[in-house]
Amino acid sequence: MIVVLIGCILGAIIGMNSPIIPYTYSGYLAIGIMAALDTVFGGIKSIIQKNFDMKVFVSGFFINSITAMFLTYLGSKLNVDVHLAAIVVFVGRIFTDMAIIRRHYIEKWSERKTIAKATAIIKANDKKE
Repeated sequence: MIVVLIGCILGAIIGMNSPIIPYTYSGYLAIGIMAALDTVFGGIKSIIQKNFDMKVFVSGFFINSITAMFLTYLGSKLNVDVHLAAIVVFVGRIFTDMAIIRRHYIEKWSERKTIAKATAIIKANDKKE
């Protein structure tokens, strides 16, 4: 989890200090960012599900991004809007991963709240006796 946060912070710092990307490359960069975000949210989901593997995460991060950018380039040469299909897939996967992450934390919060209520009831019953 720390590696993901450090990577996001470093990426934001580099992005703010880098020169402006030319318009011709902005589509490829957008697809690369979507692929990277998909990998990051997939990594967070796998941490929650306790099956995270750093090798899979790093290889997925780079291979997914490069493959998505290559397919976008190929689609532009063939005059086919492949980037739209890639965005739909990546956004769908990101929403799915976010739903799993959200459910995990809602269940965790709800469980903690239930335990706190049960503890309060037990303490109240102990005081009555």
